Amino acid sequence: MELALIIIFIVGYSAITFEHSLRVDKLIPALLMMTLTWALIALNTTDGHSLNETLLHHFGKTTEILVFLMGAMAIVEMIDYFDGFKSVQALIKVKTAYRLLIVVSVLAFILSAIIDNLTATIVLISILRKMVPDKELRMWMAGFVIIAANAGGAWSPIGDVTTTMLWIAGKVSALKLIEHIFIPSVITLLIPLLIAKNLKIFKQELPNIKSLKKNRVSGFILISGLVLIIFVPIFKTLTHLPPYMGMMFSLAVFAVIGEIASKRHLNLSSLNEQDHGGHVGPTLKALSKIEMPSILFFLGILMTVAGMESLGMIERLGENVLASGISKELYISFLGIASAVIDNVPLVAASIGMFKDVMDADAWHFIAYTAGTGGSILIIGSAAGVVAMGMENIGFGWYLKRFSLLALAGYIGGVLTFLLL
Repeated sequence: MELALIIIFIVGYSAITFEHSLRVDKLIPALLMMTLTWALIALNTTDGHSLNETLLHHFGKTTEILVFLMGAMAIVEMIDYFDGFKSVQALIKVKTAYRLLIVVSVLAFILSAIIDNLTATIVLISILRKMVPDKELRMWMAGFVIIAANAGGAWSPIGDVTTTMLWIAGKVSALKLIEHIFIPSVITLLIPLLIAKNLKIFKQELPNIKSLKKNRVSGFILISGLVLIIFVPIFKTLTHLPPYMGMMFSLAVFAVIGEIASKRHLNLSSLNEQDHGGHVGPTLKALSKIEMPSILFFLGILMTVAGMESLGMIERLGENVLASGISKELYISFLGIASAVIDNVPLVAASIGMFKDVMDADAWHFIAYTAGTGGSILIIGSAAGVVAMGMENIGFGWYLKRFSLLALAGYIGGVLTFLLL
């Protein structure tokens, strides 16, 4: 049975990796992997009651992550509804390409730690489209946004799906994660930025940009949304409740702010109910725009790994790795490079079941760093890279030629910094 599960995982994950070539959305093989894995386990289990308890346990743990992500997505969509991110664009006033690169990279680094690296990438590339008419320069800027967003997401418990997984699983605490990962993440971005200073494309002047028309409450909504997301780790520390409860609290408070700001009646009950003007309110509109394919993809991947973990396969893999003589540090370093090819979600999910280190052990922080930043080495290695690839039509080979070595240099610099610290 275990061999069959491994074959299902390899075939399914190959389909996910080559989704663009196969023209099949990645959530389809992910859901097939999940259902086939648990069906095979069920067919080879005599104790149905015990299996249902195991399945419910893993589903509960997975749902904690998914509900957390849905709450964060809803808050970000509400910020966008009020043009909150235009306030960010209005603050950018530079005249040279390199200065714009620095500003955009720092913004990506900070925003990704708060609203996650995928959303930060979408926001900043949207801003770049309005500020940089030169397609080639914009593609270069987008490449640095990928590196900066992945580096920024790695040091925050809410900045990347993998760090959120480690946080919710009780492997890292918010403050310790920031303490251990922030400086290596800075180095990961700083090295490519220093190299970029000597690149010809960033020495040009930028054209003047027209001033923006913003929603009158956009700045207030942006600050409110970011503060409420940042409040989630504080809520967990104060109440000791799971992180998704804090995210739901922040979403509820932000919904009140949004409804008052839009002068609509409070109405959180149904997507079909409308206000007196015939328009759906901001809260409901945000909920309707949550990216369900991504949620279902994470469900499929996490539950597939959970099935293999329930049989002890992941734990035995970890024992075999360590028994082979490979140091844990070297293994985790290669895990980050592997995340450039293989999605970092299953890699981290497997690592959680593989290692038995205590909370806030160096291994967990190192996994958070490597899995979060290693994906920048290839454009297909992270959600930020894939979305930038689609938005700016960046080719795999174009990124490989210009950014892979830059990202690898930053990654190695961050790894050495982490080990030295």
